[in-house]
Amino acid sequence: MANGECTWCGTSVESDDGFRLYEPAGDRKATFCRLEHIVPWAIQGPHWEAGELDEPPAIEGETRTCAHCGRELGDVHVLLVRHRGENRIPDDFCSVDHLLEWAKAGGRWQ
Repeated sequence: MANGECTWCGTSVESDDGFRLYEPAGDRKATFCRLEHIVPWAIQGPHWEAGELDEPPAIEGETRTCAHCGRELGDVHVLLVRHRGENRIPDDFCSVDHLLEWAKAGGRWQ
């Protein structure tokens, strides 16, 4: 994946850093340099870019559950992928609202 810009602040985001958010059913995506930038983005109404999922197929598992509420997910969901060096850390959500609540609480580090 090529370098991009943070959807919220415009800062350059290297391909091995930051967060990539996808809505696979709508072919939409957003890029963030920090988890904290998801919060104002979601509060002000998410502004997506057109784009397909460009993560490795291993990210798309057979059974997905919401990282916030634990509900099993279908085709309509959002996928947040943390890029940390060569590692990719995925978290799925029912909606942007559940992603927002999860991010406000500190994400995986709550």
